[in-house]
Amino acid sequence: MKQGYLSQYFKGVAAKTLSAVEADPVKSNQHEFNGVAPLKNIFGLERQKFDTRFIYLSDNDDEPPADDGFLTWYESRKPPRSEYRMYYSASAVSMCASVGDELFICLKPDNTILAIVAENGSTIANQIRWLFGLGETQHPGFSIREELESEQDRIAFASRFILEQIGIEVEERAESYLDDMLRLFGGGFPKTKEFSEYARSTLADLSPLDNSDIVLMAWMEREEILFRTLEKHLVAEHLSSQLKGGFDGDVESLSSYFLSMQNRRKSRVGHALENHIEELLIHRDVKYDRGKVTENKAKPDFIFPGIRQYHDNSFNISLLTMLGPAE
Repeated sequence: MKQGYLSQYFKGVAAKTLSAVEADPVKSNQHEFNGVAPLKNIFGLERQKFDTRFIYLSDNDDEPPADDGFLTWYESRKPPRSEYRMYYSASAVSMCASVGDELFICLKPDNTILAIVAENGSTIANQIRWLFGLGETQHPGFSIREELESEQDRIAFASRFILEQIGIEVEERAESYLDDMLRLFGGGFPKTKEFSEYARSTLADLSPLDNSDIVLMAWMEREEILFRTLEKHLVAEHLSSQLKGGFDGDVESLSSYFLSMQNRRKSRVGHALENHIEELLIHRDVKYDRGKVTENKAKPDFIFPGIRQYHDNSFNISLLTMLGPAE
């Protein structure tokens, strides 16, 4: 198991597209997955029952359905007519699953399973396939990947972002910068622009005029690691102070605290990306306006060459460009 690779979190992964008899309780109540023969590469030949965390992911659900259950791997027929099956327990997730959704069975180092069902055609399904280096899953059986330690399995910023969406917390910190951050930021979180500037300053050997993709991803990855380092320290301090003062059972205040932490994580990523893109644009003398209102209070991240040209009816429309998140 290599640190910084997917093998740190998974022993193997299998993926397939759900068929009608697997996903539709009206057509089948067997609760079994088909085409499981390739799973022998991951689960072996012996009968095993795995504690399993099921989760259903779509692009529009901030609180995805999740449930705990089990998966049972077993041989239903004795040799020479060997036939393996995988039985799954009913759950809130199995009730959400539909024909064409993508199933990912991820075996973790502690021999538990994370079973992800991703909505058919969703961005998150594509992201998870990319994360594990899997191709299209349209054939009936499972696609398998073991020993997740190739260069494509190295955990970078994009991988870390997707892992977090499926409930895997990536433990990677830069403790050597912690004292410096606490001193500079007064023991709290600075504004996102200030934090992005600091992250770039720790990669002084990178020039904004180097390969834009490489530089941008390096800046984003460094900021993510620095942020998690500072966040972990500040959260630990907050909880320690709460306990020292004697916890009075105010669950509401704790819930509010962690909700604000989650919201800060979500908003920070988008702002960080904008901050680093802006730095690249400045060093390349690209004309732009950031965060300007167009119509109906719409506010794209960047307008090229600027908002004045956008509102100028005489300006050549083919020379206007917007950059912003896809809806």
